[in-house]
Amino acid sequence: MDTEGTRYVMNTSTIEPDVRAHILDVADQLFYTRGIQSVGMDEIRTGAGVSLKKLYAAFPGKEQLILAVLAGRHDFWERGVHGAVDAATTPRDKLLAMYDFLEEWFGDDTFRGCGFINAFGELGATSPAIAEIARDHKESFQRFVSSLATEAVADPERAEELAAQLALLAEGAQTTAAIAESTAPALHARRAAETLIDAATR
Repeated sequence: MDTEGTRYVMNTSTIEPDVRAHILDVADQLFYTRGIQSVGMDEIRTGAGVSLKKLYAAFPGKEQLILAVLAGRHDFWERGVHGAVDAATTPRDKLLAMYDFLEEWFGDDTFRGCGFINAFGELGATSPAIAEIARDHKESFQRFVSSLATEAVADPERAEELAAQLALLAEGAQTTAAIAESTAPALHARRAAETLIDAATR
């Protein structure tokens, strides 16, 4: 896993791992469903069924909690994308498998778009740490797509250009799917990706 997205999370070794994980699950659900700014720490404490003392022992401030939630979102994304890609065989199929993962994700009843885009939209202008972890996440994905593109396209410049285009398709599909509440953007992005890949490998 890319570790850049987790470097802001503080050491919470004094808190029971299951308690910390439960707090994160509750916070993630509330933040992702309703937005970060509309959810306070007291509501998270109530939802997690822990005391404020235990909550603040695990996460001394809301920003630390947000960053930990986003680190979990990064892990979710990595598992999903890498799992889909690893199941494919040819370089072309591996690139297209990313959009198959997106279609599956968009069909989940809990899907509300990219958590990093959502967090950046809410707090990117006021929290350098949140802006940076969002950029780290997106750059990590771009590097991953680039590594796949170099397997499909021999020319390095064409591979890098293709990777940028395919990543942009994936990012746009996430935003469009969240607004439209539809899986169709993943299908459209996949078809566009096929055209781009075929052109680059011709």
